[in-house]
Amino acid sequence: QVQLVESGGGLVQPGGSLRLSCAASGIIFSLYNMGWYRQAPGKQPELVADITSGGRTNYAASVKGRFTISRDNAKNTVYLQMNSLKPEDTAVYYCNALRVVVGSANNYWGQGTQVTVSS
Repeated sequence: QVQLVESGGGLVQPGGSLRLSCAASGIIFSLYNMGWYRQAPGKQPELVADITSGGRTNYAASVKGRFTISRDNAKNTVYLQMNSLKPEDTAVYYCNALRVVVGSANNYWGQGTQVTVSS
């Protein structure tokens, strides 16, 4: 059974920092591209950042320079370090694991963790 368990969300003041973690089980973690998505109330989900199995990273323009995605294959965990947080970063953040091979794709989601940026 595949599980992605996010943690680290919470309430933080503007300008503050949080680190999200996503612990994976039931998959060969090192083979998967990992990503963080978010969905704010009334908005479509959006990609925040992702990191390939080889370690290449990609960021949404809105978070570039403020957020850092990383992975620890030994711990089967992906992280999202969020600095200089803004109220518009408020959303539910979801962890995603994706592996695409010829003819099929394995795509898994965590349950989400709430991040609220407010004074």
